[in-house]
Amino acid sequence: MRWRQTKASQNVEDYRGRGTGGGGGGGGFKLGLGGIVVAVIAYFVGGPDLVMSLLSGAGAPAQSEAPIPSSTPGDEGGQFVQHVLGDTEEAWSALFQQAGRPYPPAKLRLFDDAISTGCGGATSAAGPFYCPADQYVYIDLTFFRQLETEFAAQGDFAKAYVIAHEVGHHVQTVLGTSERVHAARQRGSEAESNELSVRMELQADCFAGIWAHYADRTSQVVEAGDIEEALNAASAVGDDTIQKRVRGNVNQESFTHGSGAQRQQWFRRGYGSGRVEDCDTFQ
Repeated sequence: MRWRQTKASQNVEDYRGRGTGGGGGGGGFKLGLGGIVVAVIAYFVGGPDLVMSLLSGAGAPAQSEAPIPSSTPGDEGGQFVQHVLGDTEEAWSALFQQAGRPYPPAKLRLFDDAISTGCGGATSAAGPFYCPADQYVYIDLTFFRQLETEFAAQGDFAKAYVIAHEVGHHVQTVLGTSERVHAARQRGSEAESNELSVRMELQADCFAGIWAHYADRTSQVVEAGDIEEALNAASAVGDDTIQKRVRGNVNQESFTHGSGAQRQQWFRRGYGSGRVEDCDTFQ
């Protein structure tokens, strides 16, 4: 992925080591290997309810004073996130402009171990997530290392797929889809709630594919093998794949994100067409 040739986003805030419970603060919550595995499982299996239960801040220190973030990450991992987010901004701004409306971009906060969010106190055990209350994406970059080593989802484009998927949830918020689905989930049974969650996640995968379409045809940052990296990641984080790994069996009724094949299918659909209307997972 030729990510360095893209425009870096100005909407990235780097809170790592700045008193949010991260590596620079005394007494902060330290996430070990087991905790990182929990992050991956929570993100890809537990669905919104489990992730939000992990945003309770268990182990996260209370903040007595708001830290001052850096807007210019100095390390390659932070710069990668900055450039990928910037490319999603270019893609979605163009698509929203075609529809005659402005695109309010998501912001992104890098953190280590724990951070305060509009959805409550969060630890790294939540994995990467999007908070609709403040419209921020939150990422602890240790998640990407675990994604590579434990789940064999390797390559820059696999990581870019995760970022684009979270931005997809922001697009759902801007379009009003998130609010409507949340209300429907509150009214429905557990099975109906899980089904709606799957449809939301598959649409976010499709929206990630739309960004990949733009990145390939407009930004021209996609290299040989990149799309395969994203598809491999989509398969690796399917509910069926994760359940087999963690439980040894598959329970389709408990799916909250969709099977690996479904996630690949909807990413391919978005990548193939680049059209929002082709990402209607609710029909």
